[in-house]
Amino acid sequence: MVSLAEKMAANLDMSAFGKAEELKKRLWFTILALIVFRLGTFIPLPGIDPKILAEIFARNSGGILGMFNMFAGGALERMTIFALNIMPYISASIIIQLGQSVVPSLQALKKEGEAGHRKVTQYTRYLTVLITIIQGYGIAVGLEGMTGSAGLSAVIMPGFVFRFTTIVSLVGGTMFIVWLGEQITKRGVGNGSSLIITVGIIANIPTALAQTFELGRVGSMSAGVILMLLVMVLALIYLIVFVERAQRRIVIQYPKRQVMGRMAASESSHLPLKINPTGVIPPIFASSLLLLPITIANFSAESGPSWVQSLSQMLGHGQPLYLGLYAFLIAFFAFFYTAIVFNPEETAENLKKHGGFIAGIRPGKNTAEYLDYVIARLTVLGAVYLVGLCILPEILISKLAVPFVLGGTTLLIVVQVTMDFVGQLQSHLIAYQYESLIKKASLAHRKKR
Repeated sequence: MVSLAEKMAANLDMSAFGKAEELKKRLWFTILALIVFRLGTFIPLPGIDPKILAEIFARNSGGILGMFNMFAGGALERMTIFALNIMPYISASIIIQLGQSVVPSLQALKKEGEAGHRKVTQYTRYLTVLITIIQGYGIAVGLEGMTGSAGLSAVIMPGFVFRFTTIVSLVGGTMFIVWLGEQITKRGVGNGSSLIITVGIIANIPTALAQTFELGRVGSMSAGVILMLLVMVLALIYLIVFVERAQRRIVIQYPKRQVMGRMAASESSHLPLKINPTGVIPPIFASSLLLLPITIANFSAESGPSWVQSLSQMLGHGQPLYLGLYAFLIAFFAFFYTAIVFNPEETAENLKKHGGFIAGIRPGKNTAEYLDYVIARLTVLGAVYLVGLCILPEILISKLAVPFVLGGTTLLIVVQVTMDFVGQLQSHLIAYQYESLIKKASLAHRKKR
């Protein structure tokens, strides 16, 4: 059964967009906030020689740091105040959500409604500051130990002052991005955190395409391989759109009911369950969780002990250890986040309260078990899809030295966030059309009176 909202979305009158003043304000706010974010990715940390830093980063850009630099929109390569992007906040969110599953006090906050949510958000911010301090210190110490080809340090005046200013600058920059993302979510269109990551990726697409075509021009890559990569990108985009829109629809029956003294006919609806209910969360969470140890290992590799250098090499892009950890974390968060967003017992109880039932399944416990059975198998499909989408292109890219932007993880984030953004635009337009219809009906009623 097609809902009224779906029908209206299919028949949206785009002329309504020009009249939707509130939506235009939200769009302008979103655009300006993202411009502010992009400007911040060019404000460098104090006390760093940019030429030597560029030379050092060029030596390591083929590793995992290149991937995180892509998420940061090039801010890590330029070592700016936004170098860590919003990743520390995502890491803090993961730790808090994991804590809510095992810590009784955090579980109690989850049940307190809006007040509990505010406390959890505050704890997440505190933890974000702590994680940023740790990562900032690791980056500062690592930069002090890095030297260019001429033996010159990337840091002009190493020492306590440099480490302190680096930590303060990174903490301030990260917390500003967190605040900016919250403002976009609240006053703009779309999810602020996802849009910030997506804009960082999109900003690197022109450079990535130029690098790929340059490899073909100098003969490092054949025209056939470049064509194959472009076809692979288009195929991945089609696959992402197909899977993200795919649903397992469970038919819900409602018995005959007496309404205002008359017997209403029985009705049927459906409960839509997505194949990938977690969206881009597992790859982003997995990348964010890998960032802390990998950042410290890579920046400490040149001046650290031999085991740190070995660890840095094993965590390199395309290496078995990195791919194994990445695949495991993606699968783990696919199951973990699905358990958070979908509760079979709660859904079964709500159906029972409203008189709904699944044909052939008893209401209550049996319905919950059936829903758990279905969602578990869908999650397996979703996890396999995410792991394959994110890992297989990464292997190919590491072998061909293709920029990270053409990988499955980045395409998944860009396509999924774009679909979510367009969906929210449609929701705002539908809401505006509802308001217009109500106003017209009210005016017509007044004229009749």
